[in-house]
Amino acid sequence: MIALAVVPVVLATLLIGARGVAAMRSTSDFLVASRRVSPTLNAAAVSGEYLSAASFLGIAGLVVKNGVGALWYPVGFTAGYLLMLVLVAAPMRRTGALTVPDFAEARLGSVRLRRFSAVVVLVIAGLYLVPQFTAAGQVLTLVSGAPYWVGIVVAGAAVSITLALGGMRAATYVQAFQFVLKLVLFIVPAVWLLVAVGAETRAEALRPAEYSIFPEPTSVTFRLDTRLQVTAPVTVVAQGVPTTLPPGEHVAPGEATWVFPAGAAVPEIAGVALPGSDTWQRPLLDGGNGHPLLATWSILVATALGTMGLPHVIVRFHTSPDGRAARRTAAITVGLLGSFYVFTVVYGLLGSVLLPELYLSGATDTAVVALPSRVDGGVAGDLFTALLTAGAFAAFLATSLGLLLALAGAVAHDLLPGSLRRLRLTALLAAGVIVLCALPAVRIDVGAVVTSAFAVAASTFCPMLVLGIWWRRLTARGAFAGMAIGLLSSAGVMALGLVLRPEPGLAALLLGQPALFSVPLAFLTMIAVSLRGRPAPGSDAAMLRLHLDETSPFVSDPDRSSAVRR
Repeated sequence: MIALAVVPVVLATLLIGARGVAAMRSTSDFLVASRRVSPTLNAAAVSGEYLSAASFLGIAGLVVKNGVGALWYPVGFTAGYLLMLVLVAAPMRRTGALTVPDFAEARLGSVRLRRFSAVVVLVIAGLYLVPQFTAAGQVLTLVSGAPYWVGIVVAGAAVSITLALGGMRAATYVQAFQFVLKLVLFIVPAVWLLVAVGAETRAEALRPAEYSIFPEPTSVTFRLDTRLQVTAPVTVVAQGVPTTLPPGEHVAPGEATWVFPAGAAVPEIAGVALPGSDTWQRPLLDGGNGHPLLATWSILVATALGTMGLPHVIVRFHTSPDGRAARRTAAITVGLLGSFYVFTVVYGLLGSVLLPELYLSGATDTAVVALPSRVDGGVAGDLFTALLTAGAFAAFLATSLGLLLALAGAVAHDLLPGSLRRLRLTALLAAGVIVLCALPAVRIDVGAVVTSAFAVAASTFCPMLVLGIWWRRLTARGAFAGMAIGLLSSAGVMALGLVLRPEPGLAALLLGQPALFSVPLAFLTMIAVSLRGRPAPGSDAAMLRLHLDETSPFVSDPDRSSAVRR
């Protein structure tokens, strides 16, 4: 019955999105809603698509898994919009571009750079989209027992049909509605949880005790193959068979269910702090690599600068009527995001007290939707689980709409320019490809993969946009070289880390979280290569268009500028 909460969200997505059908007449209508979206509506839509599965579920799960240091993630996510407000929002709108690759060609006059930028969009969108669909499948399976593929297919169908019918205008209405829905469905259960758990649990959440002994018989279903360090002999029921584990290292197979007896010592996992331990309570990110300060800075660089490079976020500012409206959109967004992220603390800390066994199973992404039933096994628990499930699905759909739009634009507007009909078909086909990629990805860590998308965005588009907007000497060759180095030193390094699987330490940290060196490397490469060349003809005019107010008599209407190919 809880799974039925998803139905109204999906139907609302399709019905609200249908409002954009009548206004779909051109590529501009599909990609930027004819640039007529008001700042308040736009800010709600930006917040709706930005609060993804990583925000709705992932941050609370990371608190359970990694400790209170995970609260640096929302700090970085929100700080990114402050940087966007100061450095990017208004100038990007003044270019008259429809996409980030559009901006690259308009500013630097290179079709080759435009196409490479489109490829980077595909990488970022893929890294961001697959976890959204994966989380949809995981949550629906958790609350209803439905097969994993059902949630993926439902999310993929709802998003692709909405986008194909109404484009950016449909996405705007849906994302704004879903932000309000998510805010209500996230805050109301949080308040209920705080009241329902009682004063003792609230106090324990603020000063958690180390999760070192199972207080009662505890069933743990391992999502991945997990190496456990057992410190004392313990008899577990593994797949229904009593098994005695001697002290030492043991491997729990993925999908296996072990039942630990009350009073048994909780096994340790290499590189993961026990919930409530001193390491867990330290306000820094570590991940077991022994360099918490470096890890924290790397995450902050990736999330704050990566926000400025996310293609589905940047395109939102192209929908504003002018640069001033784009800046107001960014300012309002900061306030909306802040109001949401306050409550991630509630879910994370309560999850660490009430669901600490998720630390073992690896299913910390489901902590938010699992909390109500742990607090109340009756009607109230089911009701709030249903509300959170609906909110989680709204998060998947809203973010996926923006990402799928950016992906379709990269393919059918930048790589293979075509008609409005091709854009619509591309949205449907791209959703099908992402669904196929998400089906075998049931065991991925949603938060980690989304963070990797931020690292790639921070290492590629962020340097190109910041230097392209604020440095006249940037050349197309410099931008191309810097983005290529940024892509290799971020996505390439993270892929290498997955292959090598180094032991916890500095090497593991740098391979898993490369933004700390990949972003400066991309900036330095762009500057060094550009200094050896000459700016493209028209650079001065392009810089004027970026920084002069649209009402200036010296600036032509960017929407009619021949610098941007339609």
